[in-house]
Amino acid sequence: MGTKSVRLGRLHSVTAAGLGMAAGVIAAVAAQRGTLDAINRRLERLEEQASNQQRANLAMQQRQHWELLSKAIDDPELAEVLDLYEVPVTTQKRRQYLFANAAYTNLLNYHRIGNLTLDEFFKHARALFQNAIVRDYWEATRHDRDSLEGTEEAKIAQMIDELLLQLDEADTGEWWVVGEPPTDQ
Repeated sequence: MGTKSVRLGRLHSVTAAGLGMAAGVIAAVAAQRGTLDAINRRLERLEEQASNQQRANLAMQQRQHWELLSKAIDDPELAEVLDLYEVPVTTQKRRQYLFANAAYTNLLNYHRIGNLTLDEFFKHARALFQNAIVRDYWEATRHDRDSLEGTEEAKIAQMIDELLLQLDEADTGEWWVVGEPPTDQ
């Protein structure tokens, strides 16, 4: 009988120790889970801050781009620095091309910072490219876009090229229905 009682005591001790160990493991896992949740929340805040910073940087770059183009539009001597067209253009045409560049870049950056979906960008671009000067600019700068292969901007430029082909081939005067807007990715 004494042996049974010693065994039962040891069994209770082993059981208590096992339960204590299990409780310790559960507490450690819960503490780690809390730490992991805190780390995940911090990472999400950092990602959001990085995204906001990227948009702010893009907005700053767009302002700088506009300032440079404005100076070139206002001063024909400065505009000559940006004259990279394959065929000579008049001062008036160069100023128009610079403004077309500003209008297109503004639209592109508006999409990049998330203010326009790709579908909305497409619809605005379809309207912008109704202007003959903007189309001339687009053609005159084709060689610039050829060097963008593999970039997001190259994909968007290809979308514009396809839209222009569709507009040229359309047998309707209702340009606002021509082309299939892309799906946002």
